[in-house]
Amino acid sequence: MSSKHPIAALSLLAATLVLSACSRPAPPEEPIRAVKVVTVGVDGMHAGSEYAGEVRARVESRLGFRVAGKIVRRQAEVGQRVRAGEVLAQLDPQDYQLAATAAKAQVAAAQTNRDLAAADFKRYKDLRDQNFISSAELERRDATLKAAQAQLDQALAQGSAQGNQAAYTTLVADMSGVITAVEAEPGQVVAAGTPVVRIAQDGPRDVVFSVPEDKVTRVKAGSAVDVRVWGTNGVFKGAVREVAASADPVTRTFAVKVAMPAADALALGSTVAVSPQALDRSGTQVVKLPTSAFRQDGQASAVWVLDTASMTVKLQPVVIATADGNEVVVASGLQPGMQVVTAGVHVLSPGQKVTVYKEKQAAALVSSAQAATNSVAISSAVPAVQAASGK
Repeated sequence: MSSKHPIAALSLLAATLVLSACSRPAPPEEPIRAVKVVTVGVDGMHAGSEYAGEVRARVESRLGFRVAGKIVRRQAEVGQRVRAGEVLAQLDPQDYQLAATAAKAQVAAAQTNRDLAAADFKRYKDLRDQNFISSAELERRDATLKAAQAQLDQALAQGSAQGNQAAYTTLVADMSGVITAVEAEPGQVVAAGTPVVRIAQDGPRDVVFSVPEDKVTRVKAGSAVDVRVWGTNGVFKGAVREVAASADPVTRTFAVKVAMPAADALALGSTVAVSPQALDRSGTQVVKLPTSAFRQDGQASAVWVLDTASMTVKLQPVVIATADGNEVVVASGLQPGMQVVTAGVHVLSPGQKVTVYKEKQAAALVSSAQAATNSVAISSAVPAVQAASGK
């Protein structure tokens, strides 16, 4: 009977092991993470609204021929400075010159007919004074003279028009300025009014920039604007001259023109940074947090708020207003004094226990690691020195 006890004991041990293997292991405890926190406070804004703008001429005209034809010569080039009356381009004038010659011939013919009608009227008038003809006959001669005179006037007008048409084959600058664009080349057939060159008139300059829909109502005509040319430290003062009445159909922004003093002489086409004083919010007291504190919770933004009593975190939805440099301005959702997590927000869960990360502990860990590294290096260097000295 004594031999059966070890067998029974082994069977009981095997059953115990099988049951323990089938039972579910206890879940591991959730790790307590160290997080960086910042206390919510009120601070003044430092950055204002700045937009990219372009310097343009206040008056810029697209010049084209007043008649159709083939361009045979173009003297204007981009960047060229021209004076009023200077020739910019020319059309083939042959057809217009022929039309002008024909009009002159018509004038000569109408002149001859008028002179003949005038001579007839004078002769018939003398006959009527002598009672050789009736008054009706004289009236017919008078009507013929008037018709001839009307034909002459018509021919003169047509001749003047044809002469103008011939003169319109030469495109001249009607203002002094700079050629900013060339839109037609020699050999091209253009219709009347087709732009050939674009001229920026000498005189005042405008800075043109665009503002979004939510800020255009604060930009008023006459408000002050600071203009800074990119690549320089110079700041120029300007004033809003015009605000577009409708938004751009593509960008949905409103164009704003800033009048610049002629004495500043900003280069055409240069890029500038524009800071409207009407949109300057420097010094405004707001709640700001670093960008690392935010996470996306569905369609809204949220932050982790630390409960100092239980040392757990909870998700707090917030509304973002704008950006101020590298920080985010919070419109609502936070109160001064709250503790907000600023690092490790994507590995936290609601109700998770955390500890506050301390810089001194991290520095001590780094110092101890460096000391251990140095001791290892020294211990490995001693045998090498001894071997070199023959000891």
